[in-house]
Amino acid sequence: MIGELRALRAVCLFGLLSLSGCASWFTDEDLAPAVHLVKVEVVKANLLEQRFTLHLRVDNPNDSDLTVRRLTYRVYLERFLLSEGEHEHWFTVTPHSSRYFKVPVRTNLWPQIRDVVKLLRKPERPIPYRLEGELEIGLFIGQDVHLKRNGVIIPGDFIPE
Repeated sequence: MIGELRALRAVCLFGLLSLSGCASWFTDEDLAPAVHLVKVEVVKANLLEQRFTLHLRVDNPNDSDLTVRRLTYRVYLERFLLSEGEHEHWFTVTPHSSRYFKVPVRTNLWPQIRDVVKLLRKPERPIPYRLEGELEIGLFIGQDVHLKRNGVIIPGDFIPE
């Protein structure tokens, strides 16, 4: 009877220690990656269609690889929505490093042409922009990282002389 009680106690102790080991597998101590808008490149701009390339950088502050699966984005120019969409491009960022990637953006500014003309009257005046979105990361189990970046662009830098 005493031997069975010791065996039961040992099995229970082993089970509790095993569960605490399994629980440590699922801790989430990773830091969120940082996403930066590095540059906006004008590919083609005419009256009915504008094409841009957003140059983005993802910084991985963690000790393990970071797999990026998708970017869902919305780009605002001053107060109106310039473009929105998804860019699905898988890549891996090594630990404690950065990786650059490009997102092609296509838009039509015809519905907002009056507002755009008002903004472009003074090409040296900075125009605020806002980039919002979600970066989907993870190899098997996806996790969304919300991003929001603000800045200004100077239209004169994009207008050829």
